[in-house]
Amino acid sequence: MRLLLNALLKLLGGLFIIAAVIFASAGSLQYWNAWLLLALLFVPMLAAGWVLWRKAPGLLEKRLGHREKEAAQRKVIALSGAMFLVGFIVAGLDFRYGWSRVPLFFVTLAALVFLLGYALYALVLGQNAWLARTVEVQQGQHLVDTGVYGVVRHPMYTATLLLFMAMPLILGSWFALLIFLAYPLIIRKRILNEEAVLKAGLPGYADYLSRVRWRLIPYLW
Repeated sequence: MRLLLNALLKLLGGLFIIAAVIFASAGSLQYWNAWLLLALLFVPMLAAGWVLWRKAPGLLEKRLGHREKEAAQRKVIALSGAMFLVGFIVAGLDFRYGWSRVPLFFVTLAALVFLLGYALYALVLGQNAWLARTVEVQQGQHLVDTGVYGVVRHPMYTATLLLFMAMPLILGSWFALLIFLAYPLIIRKRILNEEAVLKAGLPGYADYLSRVRWRLIPYLW
């Protein structure tokens, strides 16, 4: 129950912060794109957390995370946080002042891409019990190189790429999309550092790097 309460508190805390930033910037609760994003973001997250609590509490505890030990990763986390903050503020201001308008077709398409990202996220959770929010080699950890890990090295980051790049379009803001375009550059830094850590400490990872060429997207990178 302690684990479940911790997960719920973090979920509700994240919901409150994101909603407060977006609606305060928008100056109105009539921002329907924001309500759509909040529903798409937190309803599946609540369902996934419940399933993990029932089926894999150890994995849920890892996903709740601890303090990042790698200095390079702490910088990445700070940059990501700044990107989200600025991006959500810009989206709210875009709604308030009508700077841009994303057609409903693209909003719907972005919502579908977002759900696809969540589906991939769930698939990766089911295939890798060592997923943690911090970059480190865990005690007893072994290499996972099957399933989606046989296609790309970092399928979890592929999922986050789909999720985060869809967010500004769901919010109906082209200007916010410009802010979120920083994410591929930010995640690149995290991936390169993570690969160096795993190559140094996880048996078989160096060979895995030679066998699986693509990091995020097949035939692209």
